[in-house]
Amino acid sequence: MTQGKRISADIGGDALHSIRELGAAARLARTTAGEGQAAAAARLGVHVQTIGRIEAGEPGVAIGHVLGLLALYGIGVGLQQPEGR
Repeated sequence: MTQGKRISADIGGDALHSIRELGAAARLARTTAGEGQAAAAARLGVHVQTIGRIEAGEPGVAIGHVLGLLALYGIGVGLQQPEGR
């Protein structure tokens, strides 16, 4: 069993959906910029498989890598607090 599968059993569907959306946004930004996964990996300083895992929406990838990949292509992520807090 992969690490991502263990983690996905522990988090809710909304969180998994958000992780997949982040991955899709990263893929779209990378391809729009005309870069391949290898170029993105070199720029971020990670293995090319990490880029693939991020873009596939695997929940076991380090958050720093996910946010770093998004930042390479000018995408920021903001927090939304639940209502009533």
